[in-house]
Amino acid sequence: MPNTQLLAVVYMVLSMTSYQISASFAKQLFMVLDPITVTILRLCFAAVIVCVMFRSWNIIRRLRFLKWRDLLYYSAALGVMNILFYLSLGRLPQGIAVGLEFIGPLGLALISIQHRKDYAWVLLAILGIILMVPWGQAHSSNFDLIGAACALGAGLCWALYIYFGQRVVQQNIGMHALTIAITLSAFCLLPIGLYNNAPALIETQYWGKALAIALLATAIPYALDLKALQYLNKTTYGTLSSLSPALAALAGFLLLGEKITLLQTVALFCIMLASVGVTLSETRKKYKTPKINKLN
Repeated sequence: MPNTQLLAVVYMVLSMTSYQISASFAKQLFMVLDPITVTILRLCFAAVIVCVMFRSWNIIRRLRFLKWRDLLYYSAALGVMNILFYLSLGRLPQGIAVGLEFIGPLGLALISIQHRKDYAWVLLAILGIILMVPWGQAHSSNFDLIGAACALGAGLCWALYIYFGQRVVQQNIGMHALTIAITLSAFCLLPIGLYNNAPALIETQYWGKALAIALLATAIPYALDLKALQYLNKTTYGTLSSLSPALAALAGFLLLGEKITLLQTVALFCIMLASVGVTLSETRKKYKTPKINKLN
């Protein structure tokens, strides 16, 4: 592997590690704040961070010309995804929450399957979900049905975020779309947070931790991803992304002392393997299909 590609892989792994560390820190903050408050604090700081990162004040003069329907759906998917994921983190081990959430984008990819042999990846994903649930003890310390429902809901929102993100891309506003989505999500959720727990939102002692979470979950991953994408193709990027559940489980174990069962470890492996398989299958399909002009 060329040095540039190896460095890009390192960037990618560091990006995912940074995000999972942020999730662990957020879960630690749940000891004093509820997940909704933590989500809102993170989104508020993240809105400022991405605005500065991408100089999004340059988009202000174009706002009235944008197609707001897709942008609003995109923003809603992002906001609800964050709320549901943090709610699931409050009830599940980090690796399990991320593994179940990962079903969302994986399911979106599975929908496009055209060859029968690729349905093996569907079976692997289903097997992963089945093994994830300790059916005899659904309310044990390392599983919670409500948490699982929130994680799967976050996964569905993740799939919608990807779908509407592809539509928003056609407006050619680049990363400013992310700034708009995060800002709108923060503004929409802020009244709920003020009603739910206003003293916690305005308590400055929590702002430092919330800022750190926003940096680890937003600024650092996006900066590293942009670096990695200069040298990695979509196949490699998609395959490496499949490591997220494993890194989440590792972060949960090292930072939170969370342990998952052997069967749940096998379940995470099944989900990751299904994701890798779908990514590689999609690549083969593109190579076999005649090239046509289209918007990417």
